[in-house]
Amino acid sequence: MNLLAAAGASVSPESTQQAIGYPTLFVLVLIGALVPVVPTGALVSSAAVVAFHQTAPFSLLLVFATASLAAFLGDVTLYWLGKRGMRSRNGSRWLERLRDRAPEDRLTQAQDKLRDHGVAVLVLSRLVPAGRIPVMLACLMARMPLRTFARGDVPACLAWAVTYQLIGILGGSLFEEPWEGVVAAVALTLAISIAPSVWRRVRRPAA
Repeated sequence: MNLLAAAGASVSPESTQQAIGYPTLFVLVLIGALVPVVPTGALVSSAAVVAFHQTAPFSLLLVFATASLAAFLGDVTLYWLGKRGMRSRNGSRWLERLRDRAPEDRLTQAQDKLRDHGVAVLVLSRLVPAGRIPVMLACLMARMPLRTFARGDVPACLAWAVTYQLIGILGGSLFEEPWEGVVAAVALTLAISIAPSVWRRVRRPAA
């Protein structure tokens, strides 16, 4: 009994949190990349807040590695599924979902940027809210090889993970309690994500 108690005491809550948190973050970001309705940026920022307040070394580095790897694998998988849909005579539900989430004007802009800047536009597409899917669809329509897309997506996912992790670090540094930092980081992330759509709606009546 004493041995069990000693073993339980040796496992800190922080270690348990890490053992559960990193796999959960990986799965959620991966799902968010495949099904673009999960707020993956908010997840990364929240995880960064928690890691900022932890004493374990390399916590923030592990959040960065986990988020960027999951985002990359999700992007590549979704692109592969989209390519299968492009080759299929009847398309696919994945390709249809991409088309549904890429308005015609955004798709046209993405095609123009892809034509002018090549795969470098993938980095910007991951940083601009709602920019990833139109650019991915533009790459599919341009018949970009999967290997070329993957090479351009690596720096895009790294830049994306760094950006949202910095938001989390900012939120964590402003508040002593982790939950307060999480709330601040999520609010800032959501504000950034909806800002472009709000701006377009404001400009539309004026135009």
